[in-house]
Amino acid sequence: MLEISKTVSIPENEIEMSAVRSQGAGGQNVNKVASAIHLRFNIMASSLPEHYKQRVLKINDQRITKDGVIVIKAQEHRTQEQNREEALQRLQTLIKSAIAIPKPRKPSKPTRSSQTKRLESKSKRSHLKMMRGKVDAE
Repeated sequence: MLEISKTVSIPENEIEMSAVRSQGAGGQNVNKVASAIHLRFNIMASSLPEHYKQRVLKINDQRITKDGVIVIKAQEHRTQEQNREEALQRLQTLIKSAIAIPKPRKPSKPTRSSQTKRLESKSKRSHLKMMRGKVDAE
């Protein structure tokens, strides 16, 4: 069971994991051992609550396909077990970030002193630029 929150968890049978060979350099171990993990999680076919599904599908993330399947490839570690844990951790983080409700922004007003400082600096700049003008030769 992958625990998302206190009340919501994903059963292991809904998460499809397969071991593949890692990409890139790494010597003989990379060539011999299938230590990378491909994790696939179908959002719509899962037992997640409906509002969780909708929020996860709204995320603009390249790991979510058009069909609503989350695909995560973990190949950072040397062992298959560590990569499996890493992939599950990434899935958990992705779903948790989707269900987190951001705090609404409270609009604030600039302070009176900041307004006066701003106006003073504008008038100083205006005066400086005005002094650059042509000089009347009277």
